[in-house]
Amino acid sequence: MSKLNTNPSNKVSWPQRLSLANLPTPLTRLERFAGIPEGVEVWVKRDELTGLEVSGNKIRKLEFSLAEARAQGCDTLITCGGLQSNHCRATAILGARMGFKVHLILRGESPEIAQGNLLLDRLTGAEISYLPASAWREHIDFAHQLQKDYVAQGHHAFFIPTGASDEIGLWGYIAACQELKEDFERLNLNPDYIVCATGSGGTQGGLLVGRELLNLPGKVVAFNVSDDASYFARKIEEDVSLWSQRYKIDFDVQSLPIKTIEGYLGPGYGHAGPEIFATISQLARSDGLFLDPVYTGKAFHGMVSELNQGASGQLPEARQVVFIHTGGLFGVFPQNQHFNV
Repeated sequence: MSKLNTNPSNKVSWPQRLSLANLPTPLTRLERFAGIPEGVEVWVKRDELTGLEVSGNKIRKLEFSLAEARAQGCDTLITCGGLQSNHCRATAILGARMGFKVHLILRGESPEIAQGNLLLDRLTGAEISYLPASAWREHIDFAHQLQKDYVAQGHHAFFIPTGASDEIGLWGYIAACQELKEDFERLNLNPDYIVCATGSGGTQGGLLVGRELLNLPGKVVAFNVSDDASYFARKIEEDVSLWSQRYKIDFDVQSLPIKTIEGYLGPGYGHAGPEIFATISQLARSDGLFLDPVYTGKAFHGMVSELNQGASGQLPEARQVVFIHTGGLFGVFPQNQHFNV
């Protein structure tokens, strides 16, 4: 295996990549949010600004996934996620822009009225198959059968897993770490922690690998919005192992410091308690920054809660923290009834 070139000039041997996102995104300091304890700076990597309709973290991964689909000569994209999946919405829109047919497999029943991400999915003309929660464990088999069906129809379909979180999509946040390195140098930052939400593990995994390769300061810490810490440890180790094998990169997977903080999941994936909606409202009023109740709201609330616990919390001795804003604004609208406005 050959080592990835990570010299100070950041000349990295990247795989094929499409230029789809508005990059680089800003890194800005929170100035007015009252929940941050004295003596702590919180900086926000504004990845909700990667685009308008395709905003958020998913497009960084799709730059690599769709490049691979095009390289394989595919004309159809198949992917999966929840009814309000940010990833499915981004895939549907990018597919329409690039001339791919898109087939989404969504977890749940078809609602009478489409809102948020689902509305955008439908507007793009994406074909949608709905699988009830009880059958969701079969969604990978379902996707592979769809691939065979498309072959029989004379098409070539490329499958992208949930969140584009696999060995290809991992490159999205490895590349983002290169951007963060430039941000830190320009702003003279030396963060103690880099914080994100984790739902399918791809953003967390990419940040962990990129931090190691590019020697970034700060520990990568994620707040789970689904599953548990042991799941993300297994998922990230699997993805990084496949990445190392596929791209022939010598990397010590076992040494990755995977840290996932539990306790802020609430009622479950896609469902949040009143404290999350209160935090979202507070940040919108203080800084004009919008979180969502599925991913960023939970992670930001968890981060602030842990910071306020000081040395007894899970972010001890924090003086500078970078929060990765992974987007999700369209997920606010289907849950508007929970906001006290």
